[in-house]
Amino acid sequence: MNRQRRPPAAFSKVSVKSQTVIPREIRELLKLKPGDTLRYRVTEAGIVLDRASDDADDPFAAFAEWNSEADEKAYGGL
Repeated sequence: MNRQRRPPAAFSKVSVKSQTVIPREIRELLKLKPGDTLRYRVTEAGIVLDRASDDADDPFAAFAEWNSEADEKAYGGL
């Protein structure tokens, strides 16, 4: 029988202040450091937790297609 192996699960508890400790193996996998921002996304399969990119702080990151030289000439002085 050829079973598909799942990666081992990691667990933590939620405190009365709704805080939790991220297990070491998860911190290492995500290369988390103090001060990093996490992102929680709800999907049909469940909750996805990952490290937020630097673009998360940039409100214009979604408009990267407007970042051409022509756009900079036309709107750079605004």
